Amino acid sequence: MKRYIITMVAAAVVLQFGCNKNLDPKVYSSLTSANAFKTKSDAIAAVNAVYARLKGPAVGDNFDYWTVRHFALTDLTTDVGHCMYGGDPGQLSLIQWNSSNGLIAEDWRQIYKLVANANNAILNISAMKTITDAEKNQFLSEIKFLRAVAYMDLTDLWGPVILATEKDLVDPNYTAKAKVTPLADIEAFLINDLQGAIATLPVNYDAKTFYSTSDPGRATKGAAMTLLAKLYLRQHAWQKAADMAKQVMDLNVYQLYPSYSGLFAESNKWCSENIFSVLSDANVNGTELLNHFGPLLHPVLTDRWQYYAVTWDFYHTFDDADDRKKCFFPSYMGVDGLQHEEAPSLGATPPDGVFYMPDVATTKYADPNSGKTYYDGHSVDILRYADVLLTRAEALNELNGPTSESISLINQVKDRSHAKELKLGDFTQETLRDAILQERGWEFFYEGKRRADLLRMGKYDKVVNAYLTRIGQTPRVQLPRDQYFPYPLNQVNVNPNLNNSGRQE
Repeated sequence: MKRYIITMVAAAVVLQFGCNKNLDPKVYSSLTSANAFKTKSDAIAAVNAVYARLKGPAVGDNFDYWTVRHFALTDLTTDVGHCMYGGDPGQLSLIQWNSSNGLIAEDWRQIYKLVANANNAILNISAMKTITDAEKNQFLSEIKFLRAVAYMDLTDLWGPVILATEKDLVDPNYTAKAKVTPLADIEAFLINDLQGAIATLPVNYDAKTFYSTSDPGRATKGAAMTLLAKLYLRQHAWQKAADMAKQVMDLNVYQLYPSYSGLFAESNKWCSENIFSVLSDANVNGTELLNHFGPLLHPVLTDRWQYYAVTWDFYHTFDDADDRKKCFFPSYMGVDGLQHEEAPSLGATPPDGVFYMPDVATTKYADPNSGKTYYDGHSVDILRYADVLLTRAEALNELNGPTSESISLINQVKDRSHAKELKLGDFTQETLRDAILQERGWEFFYEGKRRADLLRMGKYDKVVNAYLTRIGQTPRVQLPRDQYFPYPLNQVNVNPNLNNSGRQE
């Protein structure tokens, strides 16, 4: 009988009659094809288990994937992110990683855990006879969207990877060492799944057709459209990207939140700008964003680590009038009795009573109004409406050069933060491309997009090497070598089909 492995929370069970041989207790933690996936509740539990993999699903690993560690690869490895500590994050921050880097291995492992959960759920829900066709299509579409999120992240980071699907679970050679799937094949697979999700998923869950509540945070039609638009953008399929972004806009269900800082407040779990987010509750399912992003030795947000911070170089690119520049802790009197601030020059020695911070902490996930608990309830936005506007603006510029529409789309994002607007006559196609890249940096720092943006626009080596030079480090980025991360060494040792020849070692 086929057995299925699932993630469960361990519980201690006390049997009052443990020595009574007449009792025949059922061990419900050993799920098999005979006692699992029988009811609608079983199907929903399987769907929810896949959502849980976007973050650590249990206390002890609730800082994985989209709720902290993913940012090490997407932002620390650029001109935006910085880590003052050594080890794995320090290597990434200084562009000195290799295939044995633990954070590279951990992100791979956590993303593939989501894929594994998704494939198992798809296989078993597809075979269920006790739910309606509408329920089955709904649940499968949600899961396939989540798997698409995972494979977009995998291919952003590693390019060609192993495409594992539910079909592999019934393959008699499933344990054989899998081969890497060409990127074009993975993208074609994702497009097919996302198009199916768009056709099936609702705009929202207010009708409570499948769930008993309106369930904000679940995959929707708009979420599948937005992810597909971003895939088209990565492919440089500009017209398709522009059209898909426009379809999201035409749903008329999303709008920019009035306040940039308010968008990321811990109390703001969900709003009209959210398209797809990872949700947390500090009391029952918290995360550790506040700990990792909070400022070191701060008098209000105490006992934080400033593990993931922003480079001073990037901080100074903001205009002073831009509200987004206010989302940092550039100067404060620390609990150590020292004034924490930026050094006036590289290598400067601080005077008595001053500590020169090597980087600057952001309030994006370290809301000063947050409680002082160890776990926090910040949401993490994977897809939001500002990205849709800038996606369409970028695609239109690549198609036609600067237009009144593309400038207007960018200015909508700028206006929310009171940043200086762009003027149509000031730009060529190339300079507007640079302006869009800069705008995306200001808008989406530490939202898992910076490295992909730099690579898509062909600027990763130029921008990051220029930054490294300015801070006195050796320029290290070489393309095409560094377009993708090396496959984790522990995975290569298990499966030699993951060949790192030609990748950064």
